[in-house]
Amino acid sequence: MKINTWQYADPEMAIHGKEVIHTLTTAGYEAYWVGGCVRDELLGRTIHDMDMTTSAEPEQVIALFPHVIPTGIQHGTVTVMQGGHPFEVTTFRTESGYTDHRRPTEVAFVKDIREDLMRRDFSMNAIAMDEHGKRVDPFGGEADLRAAIVRCVGRAEERFEEDGLRMLRCIRFASVFRFRIAYNTWKGMIRRKEGLRYIAMERVRAELEKMLAGPDPLRGLEMLGRSGLLARTKVPVPWEQCEAQALSGMVQLPEELRWGLLLLSCRLTSEAADELLRAWTFSNAVRLRLVHLLEWERELTDSAVRIADSSSTSVEGEGINDEPLRRTWIRLLIKWGRDTSSDWLELYKTLPASFRKLPPQAEKHVARMAELAEAWTKQTAVVRIKDLNITGNELVQAMNRPGGPWLGQTMERLLLATACGDIPNETEALLQEAKRVMSSE
Repeated sequence: MKINTWQYADPEMAIHGKEVIHTLTTAGYEAYWVGGCVRDELLGRTIHDMDMTTSAEPEQVIALFPHVIPTGIQHGTVTVMQGGHPFEVTTFRTESGYTDHRRPTEVAFVKDIREDLMRRDFSMNAIAMDEHGKRVDPFGGEADLRAAIVRCVGRAEERFEEDGLRMLRCIRFASVFRFRIAYNTWKGMIRRKEGLRYIAMERVRAELEKMLAGPDPLRGLEMLGRSGLLARTKVPVPWEQCEAQALSGMVQLPEELRWGLLLLSCRLTSEAADELLRAWTFSNAVRLRLVHLLEWERELTDSAVRIADSSSTSVEGEGINDEPLRRTWIRLLIKWGRDTSSDWLELYKTLPASFRKLPPQAEKHVARMAELAEAWTKQTAVVRIKDLNITGNELVQAMNRPGGPWLGQTMERLLLATACGDIPNETEALLQEAKRVMSSE
């Protein structure tokens, strides 16, 4: 089957890509689309960028186009800007000397497209296509796509020895495409998994982010667990602690909360999670979001147990006194914010009740808070000190005393009282409450 038009690429990008290919072939060079764009077109997946390979050397490519960025010229790669779209164009090449288990130390330009395809990782990524839709597929990549299988080009152990990150890419492709991994490819990965210790954690994280964001992250996580790859990275994940039953609802969650569920399933404390996320080079924003989520879960469940232990709740109806639960929720809302409350509610919907292993009455309290949380959150108009209708300066003047620890403590008490509805958010009422608190102390 020939591909005469790109059905899954942006039409404008496809037109300008063909212009690049045509310019190279008109000048007497071979030129092909290659790798992910060809693979995704055959799979019917959206194409986000187009890479090309050519017999022209970098200087010859640069001479043909007015706007070229020498992005990796030492490895034969330049970026051609055509019609506002970037196209990575790489000279046919062979690679050797992977001393860091990641990048080749020696690159040799060649004239045969098949030699270039031989250096690639998997057969599905070793398919090239010319401007007329004719494909070059020396390693059976198209057949493997039809068979839904991930297979290394050549000997799997050699491919994984060259670049340890390919092992995670292998599992990511199998997970995202819902493919199986060829027997010899899986065996080669198991034999070479020690090579992952050479790979920078930001690259490991990037592969896992793509996998977790996919349509079947549980498939990838199962393969990671079975292969033991994550125990071989520079910063190992305590996979043996993971409780698979907790992950069953992962696909219902947005991408970042999938990480939160994974951390919870490993029963990591917020402190341990914080250390792990730092080592895995997560951004501060994502790290804090996940750490705050774990803190919320810990504090909420601790409070549920405490309330269940300290109060008699066997009354008519629900059998639960909502007021201490409401105050617990508002206190957490003040401490961690509305965004964390929304994250926790999303997570709560996916976690089986049995995961927390709480006493029955405490679990009922957790369920009750989740049930009423949205209403309580809407009713709580004041959650930050700056929302109060009184400032620290006004309080200092009214109390006629210098600032100090008392001021912050008093403002926090006013905030909690106002948020819980004990006093109105009015300046005079806030002053009277502050005076009452100070006099009682």
